[in-house]
Amino acid sequence: MTIADFDHLDVAGRRRLLKQCCNSDVWVKKMLAIFPIQNLVDLLEYAEEEWYECNPAEWLEAFQSHIRIGDIGSIENNITINADWVKNEQAVFFKASPDILRDLEKKNNEYEEVFGYNFVVYTKGKSIENILSELSERIKNDPHDELIIAAGEQNKITQSRLQLLFS
Repeated sequence: MTIADFDHLDVAGRRRLLKQCCNSDVWVKKMLAIFPIQNLVDLLEYAEEEWYECNPAEWLEAFQSHIRIGDIGSIENNITINADWVKNEQAVFFKASPDILRDLEKKNNEYEEVFGYNFVVYTKGKSIENILSELSERIKNDPHDELIIAAGEQNKITQSRLQLLFS
């Protein structure tokens, strides 16, 4: 889809597509206000600026829409966001051994107990071992620091999804 094609959609259609990129209502509302926009570079810059102007509650809203990292059943049954994007983002987990997936589930549970939300990580270019190691390390973070890190990872995911949407 081109940005021009996007501009010709009705508001509901634009909202639906933006929510697939980042499921924060406030962020989506801010993004809807910028169109029409001329190019992808400006769009990506604006998207990042608006993301970091959101408050922690708005970040948490976006985190809630994420499928748990490595949860193959949820990935395959995903209907909330673009299924192809999610399968691509989590492709590394489809090749993982049952033991690794069990370790990942255990660490996900620990993370959610500590922080109260899903582990958010941009997986592109990372092995499952790298992701599991990152999860193990991030569990040790201070809650405030971890929220900032998770918001940064969400921004990477959003940027990637916007590029896919407008490619």
